[in-house]
Amino acid sequence: LQRLEKSLTLLAACLRKKLDEDEGDLETDMRKRLQSTISMIERKARTAVKPWASVLETLAENVMPDGVVDWMEIEKIEATVFDIGVYRHYKDPMIPFAGVLKPYLHGMLATSATLNDETEGHGQEWRFAKERTGAHYFNDAPLTFSKSSPFDYQKNAKVFIVNDVDKNSLRQVSAAFSSLLEASHGGALGLFTAVSRLRQVHNTIVHDLEKKGLSLYAQHVDQLDAGTLVDMFRDDEHACLLGTDAMRDGIDVPGASLRMILFDRVPWPRPTILHKARRDIYGGRRYDDLITRLKLKQAFGRLIRSANDKGVFVMLDPMLPSRLLTAFPETVEVTKCGLKDALTAIKDLNLGD
Repeated sequence: LQRLEKSLTLLAACLRKKLDEDEGDLETDMRKRLQSTISMIERKARTAVKPWASVLETLAENVMPDGVVDWMEIEKIEATVFDIGVYRHYKDPMIPFAGVLKPYLHGMLATSATLNDETEGHGQEWRFAKERTGAHYFNDAPLTFSKSSPFDYQKNAKVFIVNDVDKNSLRQVSAAFSSLLEASHGGALGLFTAVSRLRQVHNTIVHDLEKKGLSLYAQHVDQLDAGTLVDMFRDDEHACLLGTDAMRDGIDVPGASLRMILFDRVPWPRPTILHKARRDIYGGRRYDDLITRLKLKQAFGRLIRSANDKGVFVMLDPMLPSRLLTAFPETVEVTKCGLKDALTAIKDLNLGD
């Protein structure tokens, strides 16, 4: 592989010399084809051949380059092995990101409703945002700006933390899901931290909900892609949808079609090898808290998409630490209560009317 990389680099240099020394003999199409070929060869040598050579060198000599983490992984679908891979990732992915962009960059704007973390405090509110975007690799003093949400969360949204459902008992979780989805008259998005839990809850409650006139769609169960499931959910105000991360981030369902977000448990990050490596450089538990708050903030952001939207956010995990509550807007009411009280309060809100 190292010899191949050297040969590709030499070939690209020869072609570039041919192009640079051309005195008008080459047709325009040929010049474009040469330039495209040079770029392709250089990219393949840099992004495919060189990294693989480095990974194999690490395996042979047991010398790990700085700033990366390697691991082997078996990937399965339905308990069937479909891939075995050797992986290498940057601990800080913004380092290569900035390295590629910075030589050509005149300016950059990064914007999101979940960029910064207010919990940091003491002038560190933007620390996480700068780390996540790599802003400090582009500029020693990047400019920051924030603006409050225009929505009335105090009036239109409520958060319930249910404290008497055993999150480890899927029977209790299934019963709670069924009762809560019925209380909201549909329009609910249920989010799970594990596909196996999602499937078991779906299989337990789907028929009872259908008898009550509530359609239940589920990612990893229905043989449809996530976009199609979201479209079907959006078109039926009395439908419910179960999903994982893909349903939490980036979907847009304004109006009455989404009036409840329901979590089966606190979405702590999975302790993968990559996560552990990044956890070490980003501050240990602080990093876990930041990632989890971001997930909760992203999920809550699906709920209120316009000034007329209203809805509830329900967490079926009494172990949600108070330090994570800053994921929700300051003005939203957070209530810790039993399932019965939560159901009564949700019914009183008349979300389905």
